[in-house]
Formats: sequence, structure tokens, C-alpha cells
Amino acid sequence: MTTDAVPLRRAETPWWWADAGGIAAGVSLLVVAGLWVNGGSAGDLAAGGLTAVTAVGRLFGLLASDLMLLQVLLLARIPAVERAFGQDRLARWHRWTGFTSFNLMVLHVALIMIGYESVWGLIVDYPGMLLAAAGTAALVMVTVTSVKAARRRLRYESWHLLHLYAYLGVGLALPHQLWTGADFIGSAAARAYWWTLYAVAAGAVLTYRVALPLWRSRRHALRVSEVRAEGPGLVSVLLRGEQLDRLPVRAGQFFLWRFLDGPGWSRAHPYSLSGPPRSGLLRITVKNLGDGSARVAALRPGTRVLIEGPYGKLTGESYRGGPVTMLACGIGVTPLLALLWDLPFANGEATLVYRARRPEDLAFHEELAWLARHRGVRLVPLLGPRAEGSWLPRTHAGTPLTALVPGVSGHHVYVCGPDDWTESAVRAARDAGVTRLHTERFAW
Repeated sequence: MTTDAVPLRRAETPWWWADAGGIAAGVSLLVVAGLWVNGGSAGDLAAGGLTAVTAVGRLFGLLASDLMLLQVLLLARIPAVERAFGQDRLARWHRWTGFTSFNLMVLHVALIMIGYESVWGLIVDYPGMLLAAAGTAALVMVTVTSVKAARRRLRYESWHLLHLYAYLGVGLALPHQLWTGADFIGSAAARAYWWTLYAVAAGAVLTYRVALPLWRSRRHALRVSEVRAEGPGLVSVLLRGEQLDRLPVRAGQFFLWRFLDGPGWSRAHPYSLSGPPRSGLLRITVKNLGDGSARVAALRPGTRVLIEGPYGKLTGESYRGGPVTMLACGIGVTPLLALLWDLPFANGEATLVYRARRPEDLAFHEELAWLARHRGVRLVPLLGPRAEGSWLPRTHAGTPLTALVPGVSGHHVYVCGPDDWTESAVRAARDAGVTRLHTERFAW
């Protein structure tokens, strides 16, 4: 990475965005419950018997639908939402709302079947119910493959393709609600709310998952400039394009990349910038982990690139100066290296704790040496097999973070690496009294 170019600076995210988003999500559930009561369902509940069972089933179905649409919005890549919460937090909430909405949907189906007694008649006689049954099957498939045990057995590309059926499931469930749902037919306010929510969810997906990436890819016209070996199975890709000063990206963020180099180009892969964004140059560094990452080393200069992003909150947006500690493991060093180039810390105020199995796995020797000479960055390599249940190698098992980085409790601490390693490193940082902790997890 060149040392003379000036990194791009971006506007800060307003502090109130996160609170506003959380309040809006909670209000939506209250609105659903209020519309259910206003539609006369409270009277059905008081009537008891199968009428009450059906009323409760409708409420569960409405809450499930609301959460499904919120789930879509969480990962619709809305820039304001991404900047306010960060990708890892949104992914956790996406999983929570997904499993919660699925459980409510199962209860909805069970109670409606009990309330109507004739399951076959319910499916065949009511408009949209066959579509709803197909949508339910799609959502069952998505939920089952989202369980951790199932995800471990799937390639990322296969899991991602199956996960797209969630959109199909939500879409197929819409007609039966609009055509036969008592809470839709009898209330103009309910119809207005649900049509608006469906339109916002669909519009967000089409705008931010399709239109915006295509527009940015066309506007910036990124092409591969150079592919450079960094270490065993590790390559950097330098990319040049147009008007990159207008690309709203910060050091530490990542994009979803599609390289137009032949069959398989449509599968996107998440790679972080490994250097600060410059006015004419971006850089990513990729480790050969199989699947799509293996082909990156064979990219040729001039290859066109499609991008989605930028995403992520592992940035220096909240940094106001003072000591910095980076805890990196393996390829997780890439966004942290970008931050070391970008953050305006004073000479000698930064420490990089770099975890790797072998010395040859430590990448970016020249850049780290330059940062050590010119900015006083202190490198703490941690080499060797990892100790069981620890973020440290066996040679350092039991060593507190305060022994590796004196005074770390007062530092800004950034953590990036494999998911289980990150969890262990975060625990160590909290045990050391760190309060300004920044992390983003990329496990799918």
C-alpha cells in the first residue's frame, strides 16, 4: 500500500439512528397487536372455545408476518441501518427474528387448524391457502438449513442459495392474508399498514440489494489492476476505478465481490479492505479457503468487478485519539491493517497482537515494518498451535491480555478473526477491563 496518499474521510453516523431503528421495530409489533384488537379479535377471545383458539392463531400469524418483514429489512442492506448497527449485530438479530417468526408461524398454523377443524377444507376452499402452504414449506427449509449443525455441513454458496427461498416463502404467504384474513378484509387501517410494510420491505430489497449495487458498480467501473502474493495461500488484489472518492467506504469495512472472470461469477464473496480506501485504489487480501476464494489468485488484470457495499461497523468512526490495540487472527488481520494505516493515533500508541500458527503465516511484513518505523506500531506475534478454549497459543496459555499489552484497559481495542477465536479474545479483553471494544464477526 502506498504511504503518501491521503485516506478518504467520511461523515459520522448520527447517534440517534440506532435508537430510532430499535423503537420503530418495537412499535411495529405494538401496531400489529393494536390492529388485531381493533378488528374485533378481543371479542372473539372472550367468546372462548374454538373461536378464541382461532383468534389467538390469527394474532400469532400477524406477529410472525411482521417479524418476517422486519427480518427482511434487517438484511436489506439499507445504508442507514448498516451504519447504525453493523453487520454482525444485524445478522444476530436477523437469526433471532427468523427463528422467533418461524415458531410463531408454526403456532399459527396449528391453532388455525384446530380452530377450523377441517384441515383439507381450509387449504382447498380458501383462496391463497395452497400458496401459503408452499410458502410455509419454503420457510421450513430455510429455517432447518439455518440451524448451526446444518450450516456446518453446507458450503457457503449452497447455504446462501437456499436462504434466498425465504423471499419466496414470504411472498407466497401474502395472498392468503390479503384475500381471506379477517384482520385485512375488515379494516382499512390494517390494509394500509400491511400494504405499506410489504411495499417498504420489497422496495428496500430491490433498491439496496439490486439497484444500488448495480449503479455503484457501473459508476465506479472497478477493474483488477494487480494480483500480488502476500504469503502461503494469501494474495492481495489491487483494484482501480472511477470516482472512488465518492464511494462511501471506511477502512475496516467490507464489500461483497463478484469477479466477472467466467462461470461462477454470480456468487458473491465478502472480503474486507486490507488497506485504507484511497482516491484511486482499493485493496483486498484473500486467503485460499476453498470455494470461490481459490480462484482469486488466478484473476487477470482488467477483470471487471461488481460490488455490493460497503458494509460493516469495524471502523474508526468513534475513535477520538488515544492508545489502540488490534487483536488479529489469520486473515482477520486485513481490516485491522487498514485501520492501522487509517487511524490518527500518535507515534507509539498502537499495538498489533497477531495470532498465527507458523511464522510464514504472518503476512504484510514490509507494511508492518514501515508502520513500526514511521508510526511506532508495536507488533506482538503469537505463534504456534492454539491452546484449547483460549485465543492464545499453547506457549502463552493463561497469559492475561494485560501482560501482553500493559494499560490495555484504557485502549480502543479492535478484534477480528474466526468466530470462536473472536469470542475468546473478546472475553479476554473484557476480563482485562476494556470498555472501548470494537468487533465484527463474519461467520455465516
